[in-house]
Amino acid sequence: MQKHWFALHGAVYILFIQDGKLLMLRRTNTNYEDGKMSLVAGKLDGGEEVKAAAAREAWEESGVKVDPADLDVVGVMHRASDSGEWMDFFLKANRWEGEFSNKEPHKCSELAWHPIDDLPHDTIAHVRKAVHNYRNGIFYDGYGWDGTK
Repeated sequence: MQKHWFALHGAVYILFIQDGKLLMLRRTNTNYEDGKMSLVAGKLDGGEEVKAAAAREAWEESGVKVDPADLDVVGVMHRASDSGEWMDFFLKANRWEGEFSNKEPHKCSELAWHPIDDLPHDTIAHVRKAVHNYRNGIFYDGYGWDGTK
């Protein structure tokens, strides 16, 4: 009998920061945390490095081009959720080209800048924690292992 290996999901989140503000979006029609604020983000598709995935998601969701070389991994979160285990990579965009626009209005009802030190009250909990970690120089964290999700 062949052993089935454990499967881990992966996602990338991009921190676009400008003048002390963080670009955030409101999720809609995704079946995950709809109505709440998050970052430009997406699942790893496989066959692509984390920085390349983040650059792809930046273009697909917000219409800006980011060179993977202009992204820094600033945090990693191993997260337990109802949908399984996730390894989330948080990347800060140091430069980008173009103007931000909502390229996925069927999945995002709002794209707006918010003060990084005063996130909206309805920010997804693990995203809020990751931004807090970034601001406090914490690179790695676990989330949801104590039953909070």
